[in-house]
Amino acid sequence: MKDILKELSGVQKNVSLAPYTTFKIGGKAKYFYEAKSKEDLVKAIKAAKETGLPFFILGGGSNILVSDKGFNGLVIKIQNTKYEIQDMRVVADAGVLLNKLVDESVRVGLTGLEWATGIPGTVGGAVRGNAGAFGVSMADTVKSVEVFNINSGSMNQWSNGSVEFGYRDSIFKRDKDLIIFSVVLELKKGNKEISKRVIKRHLAYRKKRQSLLSSAGSVFENPFDKSAGYLIEQCGLNGKKINKAMIYKEHGNFIVNLGNAKAKDVIKLINLCKKKVREKFRIELKEEIEYLGEF
Repeated sequence: MKDILKELSGVQKNVSLAPYTTFKIGGKAKYFYEAKSKEDLVKAIKAAKETGLPFFILGGGSNILVSDKGFNGLVIKIQNTKYEIQDMRVVADAGVLLNKLVDESVRVGLTGLEWATGIPGTVGGAVRGNAGAFGVSMADTVKSVEVFNINSGSMNQWSNGSVEFGYRDSIFKRDKDLIIFSVVLELKKGNKEISKRVIKRHLAYRKKRQSLLSSAGSVFENPFDKSAGYLIEQCGLNGKKINKAMIYKEHGNFIVNLGNAKAKDVIKLINLCKKKVREKFRIELKEEIEYLGEF
């Protein structure tokens, strides 16, 4: 079998993944590579396939829980961060921070992304999970997505309708062979001052509801017309701790890292929430976060 260190220049060994996630939790990646361009990304994927290594594409590191044992494969960290605003369209690489696009779109007088202010992560990750808030989601602004198919090696532009957007879902979450390279967003002409007031209001709401401590964002999807946070709160679980992991007191759908929390403790809290909500409401909570590594 070929050696990844020989096939892919710039690969690092035994890199801690915790600093690359918003949870600040997790063990080491056996191999770690920063892809700063589309060419780098294709090269890394090709090398992983040729050497038989499992691989994982890492964006902004939100909505993910990494195992304490780490990942026995190649983590490809997306670092392609080019973007361009063309009239009312934003063309952005998958690695661009979503908050950056919020700020830049408002700066040039466009509206349509204010809802995303304060959401961590990259635009690629936001499209993949159809991130949303305040009744709006990525599906409302995505015009097209540039997609690389690992199996065929082809690169194609997909329209919004081809992405199969759903609640916190898209085809990219279900088909691991499809990798987002870049995104085209369709925005509208706006008013800078109005947009700034909306952003200020959204940030105030987030500050009140969301923790400044390390977390992965919402742990569970909201089931039907219910709030997962409300259901967890009604079970009396807010503030529940297991070692250094805690269900956030102000919002039951957040689990926070109080300092050196372990993934195994987060898993215990997740299972506790699912068990209590199932018993009290006969509702099965489904995780919004993604797991990486062996649990």
